[in-house]
Amino acid sequence: MALDGLVISNLKKDCIDHLTGGRIYKIYQPENDELTFIIKNNRSTYRLLLSANASLPLIYLTTTAKNNPIQAPNFCMLLRKHIQNGRIVAIEQPGFERILVFTIEHLNELGDLCQKKLIIEIMGKHSNIIFTDENNQIIDSIKHISAQISSVREVLPGRIYTFPPSQGKISPFDVDLSFFLETICQKPTTICKGIYTSVTGISPLIANEICYRAEIDGSDATSSLNEEQIARLYGEFIRFMECIIKGHFEPNILLHKEEPVEFSSIILSSYPNCQIRQYDSISEVLQTYYSMKDKITRIRQKSADLRKIINTSLERASKKYDIQMKQLKDTDKREKYRIYGELLNTYGYNAEPEAKTLTCLNYYTNEEITIPLDPTKSALENAKKYFARYNKLKRTYEALSSLTLETKQEVEHLESINNSLQIALEEEDLIELKEELMEFGYIKRRKGNQKKSKFKSKPLHYISSDGYHMYVGKNNYQNETLTFQFATGNDWWFHAKQMAGSHVIVKVPHGEELPDQTFEEAGRLAAFYSKGKDNPKVEVDYIQKKHLKKTPGGKPGFVIYHTNYSLMIEPNINYIKKVD
Repeated sequence: MALDGLVISNLKKDCIDHLTGGRIYKIYQPENDELTFIIKNNRSTYRLLLSANASLPLIYLTTTAKNNPIQAPNFCMLLRKHIQNGRIVAIEQPGFERILVFTIEHLNELGDLCQKKLIIEIMGKHSNIIFTDENNQIIDSIKHISAQISSVREVLPGRIYTFPPSQGKISPFDVDLSFFLETICQKPTTICKGIYTSVTGISPLIANEICYRAEIDGSDATSSLNEEQIARLYGEFIRFMECIIKGHFEPNILLHKEEPVEFSSIILSSYPNCQIRQYDSISEVLQTYYSMKDKITRIRQKSADLRKIINTSLERASKKYDIQMKQLKDTDKREKYRIYGELLNTYGYNAEPEAKTLTCLNYYTNEEITIPLDPTKSALENAKKYFARYNKLKRTYEALSSLTLETKQEVEHLESINNSLQIALEEEDLIELKEELMEFGYIKRRKGNQKKSKFKSKPLHYISSDGYHMYVGKNNYQNETLTFQFATGNDWWFHAKQMAGSHVIVKVPHGEELPDQTFEEAGRLAAFYSKGKDNPKVEVDYIQKKHLKKTPGGKPGFVIYHTNYSLMIEPNINYIKKVD
C-alpha cells in the first residue's frame, strides 16, 4: 500500500501517454499541500492531481473536481504567472526514485521561450512540490524546508535543487549479479529487507513479491541463501526490471472479503487468498483504492453507535438466554419428583417411622429405586412435598419453554442485524438498519418522527458464470422483499444453514434448469454474506422459493422450510462478477 518506484514508474508512463505535449489550461490549489492542473492535449482534457500531504501523498489523473478557495494561495498564483498556458515537454523519474519531474515550456514576459521544472517528491511526511528554473534554482515550493527543520537538505527559494539523499541505495537499473552477491546477500538482515534497503524505489511489498516468485521465504536471513536460491532470486529481480523497462504494467487492487488490501502495478501472486481486480490505468487504481478505503472508514465511523447498541443488546440477550436454558435444564428433575410422589403413595405404608430412605419397585421400569425421605415427615407428607416440587418445576418448564424460544429468536434477530452491519457499505444501509432497530424497540424513535424511513438502498447484484442474475439482501428488510416479493416460485433461494446471513435469490426463467456452476456460485455468495464467512467451509441450504413460508408473526426475513438441499462450500467469491 505504497507509492513505490514501481507505481511512480507506471504513473510516469500514463502521464507521458496522456500529458506530453499538452497545455496547462488551469491551475488550482484546493488544499494547502495539493495542486490540480487542468491540461488539454489531443482534443481531450485531463485533470492531474499532485498532493504533498504528509499522511497521503498522491499523484494521479482524476475525474473528480474539488472545491477551490476564492482567493488562490501564493504558490498557486506563482505557478499561474509562470506556467499557465505552458506546454509539458518531458516527464521523468530520476533513478527509479519516488519523484516525478515535469519539464514545462512557456513564454516569459519578453516573449522568449523558457523552461521550468515542477518536481513532486512522494516521500511520506517529507513529500513536497518544488518549482525550479531551467538551472535547477528553486523559485518556490509548497513546503519550505529550512536548515532548522532538516540538516540534510534545504528547500528554499534561491537554493539549488538537489535530489533527496539515496541513503546508500542504488538504482535498480544498475543492479548486477555482483551487487546482489556482495551487498544484498551480505547484509545481516532478512532477504526481503536486504532488497528494499539496498535498491531505490523497491518497497517491502515488491521485495516480498520477488522473494515469493523465487520460492524463497523473504523473512529468512540472507545468510541462509545458497547458490541456487541466489540465482533464482536474481533471475526474478531481472524479470521484474524487464517488465518495468518494457512498460508491461498491470494496475490492480487486491481485495479480501470485498475490502481493499493492497494495490500495485504488477500482479501480486504472494496474496493467493485475495481477489485481483485489474484496471485500465494506475490512476484509476489509486482513485478507486483510496475512495474505497475512505468509504469503509467513513461507514465504520458512522456505524459506531449502531454497533455499540447491537453488541450491547446481543450480549444482554445472549446472557438472558444462557440463564433461561440453565433454569430449563434444572426442570428436567420434575418427572423424577412426580414418580417419587406416586411411588410413595403406593408403597409408603412400608416406610418405617423416621426412615431416611424407602427402597421399592419402580413399576415404570421394573427396577428397584431408593427414594430420599425427610425423617421428620410421614410418607404421605413426603409424597406431597415431591408433588409440590413437581408442580413448581412443571410450571417453570411451561413458562420457560416459550420464553427461551422468544429469547432465542431475539438473539437470532440481533445476529442477523449484526451481520447486515458487517456488509453495510452505504449510508442508506445504515438508515435501514437503524429503522429496524427502532421498529423492534432497541432504539427509541424521536417524538414527532413516527414515520418509517423510505428505503433507498438496493440488494447486491451478481451474475453467474452461466449468465444468471443473483441477488443478495443486505439486511432483513431486503431479504424479506427479495424472497417474498421479488422472487417467483421457480427461482432458487440460498442461505447459510442455521446462522445469520443474507438471502440469495437466483432468477431462473420459466422452464430452465439451473447449471451446477451457478448453484455453486450462489452457495458461495450465501456463505460469504453470512456469519460464517471466516470459516474454511460453510453449509448452505437451498430450495426453490415456492417451498418457503414466512414465519408466522416472525421478524422480517425469517422463513420456514422443511425439504431442502444442502452443500458445503468455501466462502470465496473472488471470481464472481459483481454488477455495480
